[in-house]
Amino acid sequence: MSLKNYEYILMDLDGTITDPLEGITRSVQHALASFGIQVEDPHTLSHFIGPPLVDAFMEYYGFSREQGVKAAEKYRERFSVVGLYENEVYPGMEDFLKKMTGAGKKLLVATSKPQVFAEKILEHFHLAQYFTFIGGSNLDGTRAHKDEVIAYVLAEDLITQLDQVVMVGDRKYDLAGAQKLGLDCIGVLYGYGSRQEMETAGATALAENLEELTGLLLGSR
Repeated sequence: MSLKNYEYILMDLDGTITDPLEGITRSVQHALASFGIQVEDPHTLSHFIGPPLVDAFMEYYGFSREQGVKAAEKYRERFSVVGLYENEVYPGMEDFLKKMTGAGKKLLVATSKPQVFAEKILEHFHLAQYFTFIGGSNLDGTRAHKDEVIAYVLAEDLITQLDQVVMVGDRKYDLAGAQKLGLDCIGVLYGYGSRQEMETAGATALAENLEELTGLLLGSR
């Protein structure tokens, strides 16, 4: 498959750069417990990885927006102290980032996770150095949807040549956000979205692993 020679690569964080399963699901479990909802196996909450947090509580548990906001606050009680670091960098990720920057690509993060947490996570794993900008949502719940985050990242970096930009993510939210702004998007299949989800969402291309992603972005196809 032939793709453009993109100059800017926007990357999702959760499920794309790092595997946040433990931290996110245990923090959701903590939040639900405050509403009297007991979830024995936190890993059954993996569908919370990807969508904006308040929206996820509303969709999966029928919460009102007010309840969703309160649940998000309870979630962050735990996540901001513990869950943030219950995270693993995908094997080979740092080598991938080195190859991209070595090839002259400009890497930026576009995540629905609060920006302050995204920055701390990437600094903790010594990956922040590879990104020219790390963009995320605000703690007050604004700029939570992926198209809003992407637009913010593009504006902050004064990027106007949209045909030179590609979004890389593992869920339909990443692809939909990119498409809303007219960007190409690559779905990675090692994260939390299935092939069917990625194909239905209209991914420009799919990558099973980092080796395939490297080939798509550097032209060694």
